[in-house]
This record gives sequence, C-alpha cells and structure tokens, in this order.
Amino acid sequence: MTNIRTKRGSTRTNMLIGAAEVLRERGAAGVTIDEVLQRSGAPRGSVYYHFPEGRNQIVFEALQFAGESITSLIDEAAAKGGLHLVNRFVEFWDRVLADSDFTAGCPVVAAAIGSAEDGPQLTSVAGAIFGHWRDALTRAFAVDGCEESEAASLAITCIAALEGAVVLCRATRNLDPLRQVHIQLEFLLKSREFIRRNGIPTGN
Repeated sequence: MTNIRTKRGSTRTNMLIGAAEVLRERGAAGVTIDEVLQRSGAPRGSVYYHFPEGRNQIVFEALQFAGESITSLIDEAAAKGGLHLVNRFVEFWDRVLADSDFTAGCPVVAAAIGSAEDGPQLTSVAGAIFGHWRDALTRAFAVDGCEESEAASLAITCIAALEGAVVLCRATRNLDPLRQVHIQLEFLLKSREFIRRNGIPTGN
C-alpha cells in the first residue's frame, strides 16, 4: 500500500493528507487548522472553501481518508487468505513506523481513543472502519477453510494483536513488538491450518 505521504495532489487532497499525518502522530486533538495549513502548504482561504464546516470536517474526512488507505490494502489481500493478509499488514506497519521514526501510529486507533471533545462521531467512524477490517479478515480466514465463528474470532484476535503491537512499537521506538506478534500469529494460523487439514479435534 502507498504511504499517505506520497499521495500529493489537489489542494483539498493535500490538506487531508496533512490532517491524516497529524492524526496519526498526535490524535484528533492535535489536528489544528494551522498545522494542516503548514503541512499542506495550502492558503488559509482554502480552509472554508474546501471544508465549510471547518476543523471538525477536516478531522472527520481525514480519518476516513487515512482509514480507507489501510482498508484498500486489507480488501486487496483478503482474497489470498488470512496469513497473506496478516503478512501484508505487518509489512505496511513495519514500513510506516520505520519511515516515520516511530512518530506515526494508526489513525483509527487514535480516533477511537480520542478525547470527548472530538465527539462520538469519530468513535463511530473508527468503529465502522474496524468493523470493515474485521469482516475482510473474516472472509480471508473463510478462504482458508475456517468455519464462520472461528474466522470471526481469528479476525478480532489479529486486529487486536497487530494494533496493540503498533502502539508498543511507538512507545518503545522499536519494531520488535510487531515482529514478535507476527511470529506468534503466524504460528497460530499455521497450527490452525495443520489441525484443519488433518482433522484433529480441538474440543471446541
């Protein structure tokens, strides 16, 4: 997936990219009009031309913009199975964390745990994005032959583990948490596959 920093285009798009970068780094509370203008190079008059509702609209659309960038990766990889999707997700975050010197986290997590000042709307959007990721991962595990309940459980497990690993990587300024979680998820998924292929009862 392309890093949002490379998707430069129209003034409006550049402003969304700048806002999404701040959202990743500082959360919704850190997204200010001045910071967005500084990062995008847009003139001040463009704010209310492109975003008539002001800062709240910028934050809302930046979350959607950033979330869709990750969602496109997940949707693209889902048809190739769960392990392939997990590998792509890890590759993406490995690159983003390293390239940003551990300043960039997940914008969806940032919105989900943001302050009450940003309102329930952002939390709702974040929940919808996570729901889309869960459904895509569930489809991926179904491709691998998992039953629906198992696929859904694995999807939640992977999202929680990987998003938690990203937080730990930022806190420790080290990629090791992501790589360790990757190893354990890979072991889990391959073990599940072995069990399914050999008809081994799990007691579930």
